[in-house]
Amino acid sequence: ESVRTKLPESVDFYNLSELYKMFADSTRVKILYSLSCSTLCVCDLAQLLNMSVSAISHQLKSLRQTNLVRYERQGKNLFYSLADDHVREILKKGFEHIHE
Repeated sequence: ESVRTKLPESVDFYNLSELYKMFADSTRVKILYSLSCSTLCVCDLAQLLNMSVSAISHQLKSLRQTNLVRYERQGKNLFYSLADDHVREILKKGFEHIHE
């Protein structure tokens, strides 16, 4: 019973699982890592990761929907960056964990 009182709301568990799903795809992790280094446009990401602009755009849409990335419009181009330092910290901790 003492554990039950400490459990977050069900919606919080759902939202957390949705967040971690974004890290379950290596392409999305590569995009996030790239954006942790620099703000980039879709074309830059496509060239960097050797993928089509369409494929990168599709992944960025998912990352935007889970508030992991944000964008800023500059003329016709959208420039993407990490939504906040929490995302950078999640990546950092993940890499630390796998290299232990």
